Amino acid sequence: MKPSVPPRAGALDEDRALRAILEGTAAETGSHFFRALVRAVADSLDVHGAWVTEFTEDGEHLRALAFWLGDKFIEDFEYRIAGTPCADVIRDRRLVHISEGVSDMYPQDRDLREAGAASYLSAPLPDTDGTTVLGNLALIHTDPLEVDDRILAVFRIFAARTAAEVRRLRAEQEVRAREEELALLVESAMDAILEMDPELRMTRVNRAAVETFHTSSDYLLQQGLAALLSTSSHLKVQRLMAELLRMSEEHRSLWVPGGLEAIRTNGERFPAEATLSSFEFHGQNRYTLILRDVDARQETERRLRHLTAETEYLREELRSLENFGEIAGRSAPVLRMLQDVQRVARTDATVLVMGETGTGKELVARAIHESSDRKNAPLVRVNCAAIPAPLIESEFFGHEKGAFTGATSRREGRFALADGGTILLDEVGELPPELQAKLLRVLQEGEFEPVGSDRTRKVDVRVIAATNRYLEAAVRAGDFREDLYYRLNVFPIVVPPLRERGEDVVLLAQLFLKQFAGRMGRTLDALSEPNLQRLRAYSWPGNVRELRNVIERAVITERNGRADLSGILPDSARDPGPTPPRDYSGPPSDLLRPAGRRPEASCSGLPGTPGILSQDEFRQLERENLLRALAATGWQISGEEGAARLLGIPASTLASRIRSLELQRPGTVSPALHRGREIS
Repeated sequence: MKPSVPPRAGALDEDRALRAILEGTAAETGSHFFRALVRAVADSLDVHGAWVTEFTEDGEHLRALAFWLGDKFIEDFEYRIAGTPCADVIRDRRLVHISEGVSDMYPQDRDLREAGAASYLSAPLPDTDGTTVLGNLALIHTDPLEVDDRILAVFRIFAARTAAEVRRLRAEQEVRAREEELALLVESAMDAILEMDPELRMTRVNRAAVETFHTSSDYLLQQGLAALLSTSSHLKVQRLMAELLRMSEEHRSLWVPGGLEAIRTNGERFPAEATLSSFEFHGQNRYTLILRDVDARQETERRLRHLTAETEYLREELRSLENFGEIAGRSAPVLRMLQDVQRVARTDATVLVMGETGTGKELVARAIHESSDRKNAPLVRVNCAAIPAPLIESEFFGHEKGAFTGATSRREGRFALADGGTILLDEVGELPPELQAKLLRVLQEGEFEPVGSDRTRKVDVRVIAATNRYLEAAVRAGDFREDLYYRLNVFPIVVPPLRERGEDVVLLAQLFLKQFAGRMGRTLDALSEPNLQRLRAYSWPGNVRELRNVIERAVITERNGRADLSGILPDSARDPGPTPPRDYSGPPSDLLRPAGRRPEASCSGLPGTPGILSQDEFRQLERENLLRALAATGWQISGEEGAARLLGIPASTLASRIRSLELQRPGTVSPALHRGREIS
């Protein structure tokens, strides 16, 4: 849909410009994004033309990735930057705004004169090193163009988004080049390389393997390893596979002691020296067996590992670049959130991202990181709720060899891996109390000791914490340190639930529909008005994650090119859908309130408990609610029929609250009574 056009250039506010440009670009990537962007920028600012460029190989010309002028796109546009205002943008790496008389200031620029340009605005597109410029985002107008600081801020935001897309495309090209290089290396190796699945069936072989076994690649890919080795050698490989899986991931490679006895297709047996390694591919263990000469072993293995690791690194970088800009929406709460992201990104302030389950808190954290000065360093994510309590300190800070049973080698922790970059502490409210003090020290002093070590390690890490719990309630209940809460809550960012985002549910649904239809190779009509009404009426307890799943299901079950939600979402006239679950302990209206604002003094949503609750009353109310849920589920905590699912909270959170509130199943003796005191 074409963005709305303001009455004159520069005569719109920041929210309106953000909304117009987001609307025009939210669903696009690659070349489609650039074309949508320049047209949206030109329309929203009501200017004559806009373009996105990148440097050519000679470094003296700019090539237009997309150029909108007047009322059409200009194709295959390229120009020499010398004598143009773009040269100042590129050379000084700064935004340049010339409100009028630009053609007179740059008389050598014939393109400006032919376009009748009077004013000019341009921002550079920086590379990740912060010094190299990839190109620029620019616009021209035939009349004088006055823009205020807010519009300049909007322009910078989309220049940064454009730079991220240019970098993503270049990273994608580099990944393809590395994959081709890796394939060439495997094919050119003089050693036989056999890649196998967990059942030891061939999934990939190189030319040397074909020559070694005197057969074709098609034949080898139909065989299991048992057909290529003697019985004793095959059993040896199976034993070594089990040994590999007990090793740490970074050391899953070993030399096969005593070598192997291999069998060619003509029945000829021959001895072979070999290495066996394991790696993970799409969640499945794969194995690589390399049969080789002794002299070539070390060099071939080193080069293969290096290129494989480099390719995976580039894949991770590409995934990070793809995540930047995934926050789609034009509602007021989303625009306010994006403004908060821009304000805090270039600082080193600790950020607390708050929101219900499925709202996209990790995307917000990634956007902050990618817009920060630390974007060239890693963003390391830790799910605090997914790590077993005995291992969480080692996961955070690493450990020395022999620090505990099973610590067979030294390991770096997540904070060390994030040194110079950013660490995302997801579900930070689930941290056990004993680790909260150590985390506080890292935040305050920037130092820690690995498990089993007496050496202090210094790190420079920017911390972003995310939670779906009401942490102030956890502080009052004694489950979360008050000093840690205030240290994390330096700059809170609220991720609004989908039910508060108005028409964003329609925008996101259409976006997901287009994505899933494209992936499945289907062409679908837009969602009908009755389906849109269902989207608007539903309460979306699972937020954006639930919406994404609903649309994917609708695409899978489509008929005659139409996706129908009638069998997936309830009829709004009869059933508006379930009440959104609460993933936190606290008053329903207070999860996402900014730090320092007092809770509302009303509990009218809680039957029988009107008015303000004291801390003891609140604790007693929570006890009674948990006991009712536990009684209803026979004291089953986790699983589909467990109390945690009934309450809409993680099982680990429920277990923690049971311990904190000293809840006891009827018919058992309380540990508190053993200590000679009563339970409150």
